Amino acid sequence: MTTTDPYAGSRETTEGRVYTVTGGDWDLTFGSGGSGLDGPAEERLVVNMGPQHPSTHGVLRLVLDLEGETVTKARVVIGYLHTGIEKNVEYRTWTQGTTFVTRMDYLAPLFNETGYCLAVEKLLGIEVPERATTIRVLVMELNRIASHLVGLATFGMEMGALTGMTNGFRERELVLDLLEEITGLRMNHAYVRPGGVAQDLPEGIEARIREWLAIMPERVAGFHRLLTGQPIWQRRLRDVGYLDVTGCVALGVTGPILRSAGLPWDLRKVEPYCGYETYDFEVPTADTADAWGRYLVRMAEVNESMKIIEQALDRLRPGPVMVEDKKIAWPAQLSLGADGMGNSLDHVKHIMGQSMEALIHHFKLVTEGFRVPAGQVWTAVESPRGELGFHVVSDGGTRPFRVHVRDPSFTNLQATAAMSEGGMIADVIAAIASIDPVMGGVDR
Repeated sequence: MTTTDPYAGSRETTEGRVYTVTGGDWDLTFGSGGSGLDGPAEERLVVNMGPQHPSTHGVLRLVLDLEGETVTKARVVIGYLHTGIEKNVEYRTWTQGTTFVTRMDYLAPLFNETGYCLAVEKLLGIEVPERATTIRVLVMELNRIASHLVGLATFGMEMGALTGMTNGFRERELVLDLLEEITGLRMNHAYVRPGGVAQDLPEGIEARIREWLAIMPERVAGFHRLLTGQPIWQRRLRDVGYLDVTGCVALGVTGPILRSAGLPWDLRKVEPYCGYETYDFEVPTADTADAWGRYLVRMAEVNESMKIIEQALDRLRPGPVMVEDKKIAWPAQLSLGADGMGNSLDHVKHIMGQSMEALIHHFKLVTEGFRVPAGQVWTAVESPRGELGFHVVSDGGTRPFRVHVRDPSFTNLQATAAMSEGGMIADVIAAIASIDPVMGGVDR
């Protein structure tokens, strides 16, 4: 028997058949009709969690089918934080693109910037100075620790361990203080630029980072004393949100989730970039494939990042932090001005009163931007949440033809149903928290 959908129709026009589809009814979409579940419909309950619920880890909506306390179906609804960043980048110069991509995964902005700039530099066929590469590694690993601390803090909040939340954000503030001193901002830095970084490290920052490195091991040990040995914390996380290696690979899941299942897949080791192959560090793994293992992996990664930061400080050598090519380096002269950022007074004097050619070059470089040879490239970095990839296409102009981002939060969220269905509703919260998604990256 043929049924007519009241919410969809079509009609013939001179241009061909035109289809009209309107919004469906909640009962038809999520209700008992056509679910295929056995048993009376009144035993099923559809629960809407989020996007405002404090336990849904950001602006995320979950539609759960329940039978009692058991989740029989879990659906993820995204899009509440949509920013159109990928499309916006097509209407900005290559350098201005960094100010957009930094806002995607807003807890790991320096990874967004570095991945994007590595792609642009690959298209340009240029190598950045050694000091700039070392600084990139330094700020990325600081950023990784800050991101993991937020992940642990929100994990604690969602599980009801509020002291874990306050302690996590307390330690993160120390990292953001360092990043603010280096880049000028606590988030959305736009510090990594095509060709290098925006400015050199401020005077005395190495000593302050070493002071921070001296106190952090005890702070991490405090996390273990507070949470790791806690029987309630263990019972809420062990055997919850199970996803083995086979499931991770099938869904494209990377990062701490994959490593907690026992596979030591880390792009810093398997597909090195920024000279990571020259650093001495381990890739922490677990064999539990659950929320407990993901928690332990992130805690261990904080310690490994501190080891990398110390090595980066030891290998910092004097030198430029931007390529010498004046047709790419932006701004035209990267040196500190009286306001602490921007161009030096000598450079301003040069372009404003001494050389018309220098003024024209500066004006065109800032307003129009530099041209990038036509082609397309793929680059990827290991963000705190997994493989963060950039597919960048150039048509030879002064702005990207296309920038598409493979954000790990978006891909990892696919695992929600596999982790949640068949478990208790309370375990859905633990599963989502263990994924640690950032909706800015999902909805970019």
